[in-house]
Amino acid sequence: MRIVTIVLLLLLISLTASCQNAYKTEVPKVVLVSFEVKYPDEKDPDFEQDSHGYWEAHFKKKGEKYRADFNADGIWIETENSIKDKEIPAAIQSAIRKEFPEMKIAEAEHVMHAIKGEFYDIEFKQKGKNRDVEYRKDGSKL
Repeated sequence: MRIVTIVLLLLLISLTASCQNAYKTEVPKVVLVSFEVKYPDEKDPDFEQDSHGYWEAHFKKKGEKYRADFNADGIWIETENSIKDKEIPAAIQSAIRKEFPEMKIAEAEHVMHAIKGEFYDIEFKQKGKNRDVEYRKDGSKL
């Protein structure tokens, strides 16, 4: 009985691994081409599909982690990367001190978006679900 359990477990692991590899090959060609056009120097992105159906390309530029989102037709949606609190532009830091003086920053991201343009997504810690606020570089909200 023990041998049967081990064999079944190994079979399950191998199927899971092969499904993961198959998942990577499902990235639409148009998405791969769009990524190559947008980021010609990035040769080894990792792709996954998010809950919205967008294809997320995870890659590094100069040691920093980036994520670029494309829809299934290969249209670029946005690219974002995490930044340190000290990298948040001064105008945004000032706006945060005025509007959210007691709140702690959970995460800060620099975002380039196809429609919204450049902005900073600041996530504040709070009970329940954290709060996201989007700012332009000049400290105004989106």
